[in-house]
Amino acid sequence: MSSPRDFVDFAHRLADAARPIIAKYFRTSAGLSDKPDSTPVTLADQEAEAAMRALIEAEQPEHGILGEEEGGIREDAEWLWVLDPIDGTKAFATGKHSFGTLIGLARDGVPVLGVIDQPVLKERWIGGEGVPTTLNGMPARVRDCPSASEAWMYATSPYMFRGNEKTAFERLAETVKHPLFGTDCYGYALLTSGFVDLVCEARLKPWDFCAVAPVIQGAGGVMTDWSGTKLTLGSDGRVLAAGDARCHADALELLAGRKPL
Repeated sequence: MSSPRDFVDFAHRLADAARPIIAKYFRTSAGLSDKPDSTPVTLADQEAEAAMRALIEAEQPEHGILGEEEGGIREDAEWLWVLDPIDGTKAFATGKHSFGTLIGLARDGVPVLGVIDQPVLKERWIGGEGVPTTLNGMPARVRDCPSASEAWMYATSPYMFRGNEKTAFERLAETVKHPLFGTDCYGYALLTSGFVDLVCEARLKPWDFCAVAPVIQGAGGVMTDWSGTKLTLGSDGRVLAAGDARCHADALELLAGRKPL
């Protein structure tokens, strides 16, 4: 019976296929356009996802694929690859290094293996269920942080929170030691390596978190939705990641309004 560990080498090969394509286009003006929903897309997004999909079709044809750019195929398969060729396209398009390639593998809808690859800096985190997280082959580990009040926290943007989400996030942001913004997937990678304590975000799609959650868990961290429930492909897109379970529990209480400021 297959396990996530059996697909580690293949996940590396997917990242290897995407990396040179994305690096080639970085800090160029080539191929930037808008999707119908007005979000940006580049030739790098499209070509990198196409390369990864072609490799999956050639070598794992029984597996499903869900990609940000080309959608889904065989989504009811036991094993589903969830691809975001460039998480942080706006950062990529403006020459900022906070973007990354996200490659997730879900089993029966549950993320079990993930890759965060920064193609320009040549940094790659990989980890998951039964796969201790590494950064470029060396162990990556979260750091201790016993409470939200001692935490350094990242979110990509304060504008991703609306209505009650915004109120909940502001309770947390007012409590943490340092609320910081502007990292896309790189904030989760920094948490995995013990430089950040919390990442709190909302309105994410499966390709935004499916790769990230196993990488964090493989480094000893915790990542759930805002109710503390384990993430699946059906989660609502509100996520909370922490290096320390105590800090995570504290932050959940603040998000829910159960803990006074």
